[in-house]
Amino acid sequence: MKKDIENKLINKNTKPTSMRILVYDLLSSQEMALSLSEVEDHFENADRTTIYRTLKTFEEKGIVHSIQENNTTRYKLCHDGCDEKTHKDWHLHFYCKICKQTTCREDIALPENLQTSFRIDEIRLFAKGICENCLNESLQ
Repeated sequence: MKKDIENKLINKNTKPTSMRILVYDLLSSQEMALSLSEVEDHFENADRTTIYRTLKTFEEKGIVHSIQENNTTRYKLCHDGCDEKTHKDWHLHFYCKICKQTTCREDIALPENLQTSFRIDEIRLFAKGICENCLNESLQ
């Protein structure tokens, strides 16, 4: 697993440091997007600045995409097609007002092959509501 992560980072022109491997591994195990504080909570003795720089480097290299939610930035791993120039995560980011989780809803996406006379580098779609789990719990 560690070797796979190292190779993914190298393929994105990113040096595979110990912290980068740990952060990548954490993000790959999560279904929801995580904030800096949530990532930091997983690493007891890690420096907040190092984690922040890791996330920003990942964003610059097309490894994660950021989701702006109120006054918080959350991070989720990108697809392999993202790179330093273009993020291709053209899907809805959904925030549940009850469980307070932000998830990527890839079932609601714009087509990547939009015919335009300009280049789209990034699209940010964000919605707030109540997720399926919380809706189902309220009906019981």
